[in-house]
Amino acid sequence: MPSPKMSDELVLAGLGYKQEFKRHFGWLELVGLSFSIMCVVPSLSAVLVYSIPYGGPVSMIWGWLIASIFIVFIGLAMAELGSAQPTCGGLYYWTYVYSSDRYRNVLSWLVGYINTVGYISAMSGATYAFSLLVLSAATIGSGGAFTPTTAQIYALMVATLIALALIASVATKIMARMQLFFVLMNFSLFLGIIIALPLATPAEFKNSPGFVFGSFQNLSRWPDGFAFILSFLAPTWVVSVLDSSVHISEEAKNANVAVPWAIILSVVFSATLGWVANIVIAFHMGPNLEEIISDPVGQPMATILLHAFGQKGMLVFWFFVIITFAAGSMDALTAASRQLFAFSRDGAVPMSRFLYRLNRHTGTPVNCVVFSAFGGALLGLLVFVSPAAIGAVFTLMVICQYVTYSVPIVARFVGGKEFVPGPFTLGAWGGPVAFVAATFTIFMSIVFFFPSEPGPLVDEMNYGVVLFMGIVALSMVYYFFPVYGGRYWFNGPVLTIGANSSGHNIRNHSSEKGVEGVNTKVVDQ
Repeated sequence: MPSPKMSDELVLAGLGYKQEFKRHFGWLELVGLSFSIMCVVPSLSAVLVYSIPYGGPVSMIWGWLIASIFIVFIGLAMAELGSAQPTCGGLYYWTYVYSSDRYRNVLSWLVGYINTVGYISAMSGATYAFSLLVLSAATIGSGGAFTPTTAQIYALMVATLIALALIASVATKIMARMQLFFVLMNFSLFLGIIIALPLATPAEFKNSPGFVFGSFQNLSRWPDGFAFILSFLAPTWVVSVLDSSVHISEEAKNANVAVPWAIILSVVFSATLGWVANIVIAFHMGPNLEEIISDPVGQPMATILLHAFGQKGMLVFWFFVIITFAAGSMDALTAASRQLFAFSRDGAVPMSRFLYRLNRHTGTPVNCVVFSAFGGALLGLLVFVSPAAIGAVFTLMVICQYVTYSVPIVARFVGGKEFVPGPFTLGAWGGPVAFVAATFTIFMSIVFFFPSEPGPLVDEMNYGVVLFMGIVALSMVYYFFPVYGGRYWFNGPVLTIGANSSGHNIRNHSSEKGVEGVNTKVVDQ
């Protein structure tokens, strides 16, 4: 019987790739990374502004629960794919393998670009939210005397991206060891919410069970039903990047088992903890929702904590929120760099030769880390356009994720290709689960095209739609561009190993006309 290390290398070889990363992530570290990226309490702090206005307590609790059930279905469908094909290319690789011969190239190309930009937008949105968390603490600490400028917000975003890129470039072994500490921080914050908040909140800010579980307050101009659906943005943003562990699969031990369970456990834990945290917050946020939303601090969670703990106590709690959020953002940058590395390995992006490199000292794709952080900084320039423009980065991330989730899930059943399950399989339930998952992803992809208010003014527009369509348009222009476009040379994943034992029809086209050869050696940077 081959050793686990040899088994992982054989599985990867069956997918057409040679082993290049060091495998230091066990199943627990992989779960920790996915859970850390979701970072329930800090992320919830950043998105309360999306759940409170669209129904108040009812949307916070029941909207979260309903959306979470569907998100679990997505996680199960992706876990099956991740067990069958554990490669850091993930979604675009699965799209190629399971789509029909006629459409596999263009679909794989499109999914790869949307997923890559989606991760970069996640980094931009996360660092923007992080900057707001930090600067809101400065505002509260100064008693409202300090109001950050747009330039200060962006400067902190860039500084944060630089710091995260430095940390995300460390060796895989160090990265894996950090995950358990990150998980501990997340659980500590959760316990702080469910234990300390009830004890510290004054009586005037405590709500009754009837208010918490039955009060629907729509502060938007949308009809109540659609407002409730719009509140799904909160759980879909928090319990997100479900494919993060897939992008670390080539650094994981026993990947075809660890990856699916990392997806499932992180989704279930995050959704459950988020639901409980929402209930506790709803009980202790006070009945005046308009006051919470319109508070000059600009952070509903900060206002709630300020009412409970006072200025000093709130700032201490907020410090741990900020640190935990930074850890999750760093893990997200790590996953983003692996997606970019995989897509560059297959020669699909400009500068693939430069990006497809591992640092000889750390064994990590430092160039991809830096490029992903730089892309996040470029998207962050939207902060100078308007709050609505930079806010679109949040919806862009969710749209990109849900569109790219749906394609391989659907392709597996309609592409006419054989699906060979891995160790984790849903058996006969795979089809129904995939149907529910695909239906929800497609439905929510459409919902998130809508603006925050009907008949929107300029500052209420959903510019995420513009950004998403821009991504699709540019990638398609590049694909169909005469002579030099991807249609003339991109034929899906490129073999980096001599044989493909899985039997999948993946061609070694690295020497075909129009495809620039990629460097498969570990190089010094």
